[in-house]
Amino acid sequence: MAEISAKLVKDLRDKTGAGMADCKKALEATGGDMDAAIKWLRERGAAAAAKRADREAKEGIIAVAQAEDKSAAAMVEVNCETDFVARNEEFVAFANEVAALALKHRTKNLKDLLELTIGGEFNTSIAKATEIMVSKVGEKVEISRVALLEAPDGAVFAYTHPGAKLASLVYITGLNGKDDPIAKDIAMQVAAAAPVALERQSVPKELIEREAEIYRQQALNDKKPAAVVEKIVSGRIEKMYQDIVLLEQPFIKDNSKTVTEILKEASERLHTTLAIKQFVRFQLGERV
Repeated sequence: MAEISAKLVKDLRDKTGAGMADCKKALEATGGDMDAAIKWLRERGAAAAAKRADREAKEGIIAVAQAEDKSAAAMVEVNCETDFVARNEEFVAFANEVAALALKHRTKNLKDLLELTIGGEFNTSIAKATEIMVSKVGEKVEISRVALLEAPDGAVFAYTHPGAKLASLVYITGLNGKDDPIAKDIAMQVAAAAPVALERQSVPKELIEREAEIYRQQALNDKKPAAVVEKIVSGRIEKMYQDIVLLEQPFIKDNSKTVTEILKEASERLHTTLAIKQFVRFQLGERV
């Protein structure tokens, strides 16, 4: 067996990011052939990923990348099995790099994201790099979703809640390059209040119908007259709109005002017309 030097092991670690012990095993298994050792490590990563495929990856982080000029921002959810790994520096760095690539390539689709090449220590597709991460952190790792917002006539603002389990992106027009606190406030509103739609016309019809039927059955069970039942249903649906429609929600910093009223006040202060065009919110583990 060829002598495996410490320098050769270090070179392989620098190229792959794998642990020193695994690098030494790979070089020993391949007679010191660097390319073959890299392939050996990748195959080992794929095998480790397959072995843990049935495990549940409920922990992880939401990673966000924002363009310097705020013309776009991307957000990805990268999952693992434990919060311990979610706080691991290598795991966080990997998630942030994936988000940066989603932004760079303006990628909205998960399949397309996984096909992108990630450089550095991986120099392979994000899908393959995810397998390598499994062997590095010893847990199942997966990328579950990606979102991208672009602002052709405005700016995209991002908010990440401490702990990186919750984040939001908001596309706003009217700021004209100004970095005003209202932008962060609206992004925080989206993260904290979990709106379903920007305005009531955008609320899914099936959601309204389902909720209306629940309220209707509750009123009927209480033996209310038909006219009273419909009045109750109408009132409950109106309250629901105020809970789930962003522009109608009470502002998180002053619940005596709605988001629409806060936007109007900010517009007057800035001598402009602010408008929220789009938003997206990720909460760890949430699936819609």
